[in-house]
Amino acid sequence: MRLSFVLLLFCGLAGAQSETLSKKPWDFGVWFGGGFSVPGGTSDTQVVNAGVRLGKILTGNHAGGFIRGNFEWSADFMPLYYLLQPGQNAYAAGFNPVNLKWNFTSHARAVPYFELGGGVLFSNNNVPAGTDTTNFLTHAALGLHLFTHENRAFTLSTRYEHISNAGLATPNPGINTVQFTIGFNWFK
Repeated sequence: MRLSFVLLLFCGLAGAQSETLSKKPWDFGVWFGGGFSVPGGTSDTQVVNAGVRLGKILTGNHAGGFIRGNFEWSADFMPLYYLLQPGQNAYAAGFNPVNLKWNFTSHARAVPYFELGGGVLFSNNNVPAGTDTTNFLTHAALGLHLFTHENRAFTLSTRYEHISNAGLATPNPGINTVQFTIGFNWFK
């Protein structure tokens, strides 16, 4: 039953095209996500965040087979970044000015991608508790654009993110999280 539903979903996307990506468009997106801490830093922390994205596909398609794709730069503004953490929860806002992304364009309707990025996070309370209100973010993400129209895509991603004050304060235990996001992107 579930497999039938998934197959019907992908059949519904069959009429959509992602050839727009080969025309080096701008990428406008909105997303919402959340996740939890994993070993290697402060534990018992959950994250909820939302943001907007502005990106630009910089190259045409390169390579062949499964790795065929193009290179994209993007930036994220995150006006909502809430951390539920031991001690005192924190509301933050962040900016990732450098997201480097490879779109795997060998499939026209479902376009996976790999991304590396980073930026800065400013919070009203110390993150993690007892450290600093200024932190830096680095992440690696795997995602999937599911094109619903020639230039619109429903987007899912999984991100591993590290939050650290880079030695601005002592101690500097950092927080490592796994996050899941859902969003929508317009390519123009």
